[in-house]
Amino acid sequence: MADRVILEGEVFEGDWLTLEQVSSACGVGPEWLLRHIEEGYLPQARSTAGVWRLTDETLLRARRMRQVERDFDAVPEMAALVADLLDEVDALRSRLRRAGLD
Repeated sequence: MADRVILEGEVFEGDWLTLEQVSSACGVGPEWLLRHIEEGYLPQARSTAGVWRLTDETLLRARRMRQVERDFDAVPEMAALVADLLDEVDALRSRLRRAGLD
């Protein structure tokens, strides 16, 4: 567990993050992030005038994907599928909480 890094902080909804901020928070180089963006695994990422702007959702998804790739030696396609499933579980849990059924 020596390779685990715990980052604390707060991302406010609506704030944009840079490519460098997200790659640093994920413990990867910007090239890893760009490759995943180009392959369509991080659809929330936007480029404006050649500058990448990413959301807190992108950060969460990228961190999940990186963890799956690292922990299970998974290919990016599998990591993206797992991230999709985890996003769906989060959405369903949120709906249960709103309905008072948690």
